[in-house]
Amino acid sequence: MTDATTCPQCRSEHAYQDGALWVCPECGHEWSADAAVAAAAGDDTSIRDANGNVLADGDSVIVIKDLKVKGSSSTVKGGTKVRNIRLQEASDGHNIACKIDGIGQMNLKSEFVRKA
Repeated sequence: MTDATTCPQCRSEHAYQDGALWVCPECGHEWSADAAVAAAAGDDTSIRDANGNVLADGDSVIVIKDLKVKGSSSTVKGGTKVRNIRLQEASDGHNIACKIDGIGQMNLKSEFVRKA
């Protein structure tokens, strides 16, 4: 399928056209084909936080919601400040490597943090 028919939010290939807009039945996202082509042309590889700010190595971020730690009974509370992050390319979406006080080394998804 073309990029215009693939959902830019969840990458689903089941999108359908409804008038001038494309609609994704899986996530409910709607977009115009012209905007999808323009976004693909200006595809940016930078990692962004939940508010759309570009993140860089060494930045400090704040966790925006409580996150359960996999394999443990502990949680990372919303509002926890994480200093000196390292950005990494990850296929599972965990693109921030960091060390959290009281928990240790872990990986976070950039969609659950905001720049401090």
